[in-house]
Amino acid sequence: MTILPLRLSGLSYVAGGRALIDAVDLAIGAGAPTVILGPNGAGKSLLLRLCHGLLAPAAGTVCWLGPDAQDAPRRQAMVFQRPVLLRRTVAANLDYVLTLRGLKRSRRSERIATLLAEAGLSGLAGRLAPLLSGGEQQKLALARAWAVEPEVLFLDEPTASLDPGATLAVEALISRIAAGGTKIVMTTHDMGQARRIAAEIIFLHRGRMLEQGQAAAFFAQPETDTAARFLAGQLI
Repeated sequence: MTILPLRLSGLSYVAGGRALIDAVDLAIGAGAPTVILGPNGAGKSLLLRLCHGLLAPAAGTVCWLGPDAQDAPRRQAMVFQRPVLLRRTVAANLDYVLTLRGLKRSRRSERIATLLAEAGLSGLAGRLAPLLSGGEQQKLALARAWAVEPEVLFLDEPTASLDPGATLAVEALISRIAAGGTKIVMTTHDMGQARRIAAEIIFLHRGRMLEQGQAAAFFAQPETDTAARFLAGQLI
């Protein structure tokens, strides 16, 4: 059973008298990753927070339509551009969320070991999380979100402040999470990253959704002039 699809209808968000998200209608289904693409200030992060329920819309609705929709709060997770980690060891960060979910100690140890291995953090289990590098912190944040086996994982610019090597390592972990059956919904303004990860593109500009469709088709022949100019590296 599933909580998907997620449908946004007439969704708007207003701040300072200005519509930062403006009448967005879209549906997100199960499957390979969906990437929300657009220039800085397009409203990508706001849209993600509205989807996750961190913000209340000024108008419109956010509805989980799957048969298990009532379980949506427990079956989704989010990782931010700047991860918020506990001032504990790497292993203790993972143990904390697993304890909250009621996992027995014996199963927690096994799950933690698996997550550390998947994230490439096995050798850092005893290190304090705040002492990790930026890329290591982001991998820990992803592993911690993955620990509770969410059906949907929202990622807000997860590699925006990382160097190329760390970016590729984080992308590889995202791909493993997606391959495990978790639906990834991710924001980025990095077209190269979107090409590497996305199966579906949602293109935002000035708070409005201009396009939604298969990534290959979007990159080959966008439907709007605004998207075409964005892909060409022009100011929009």
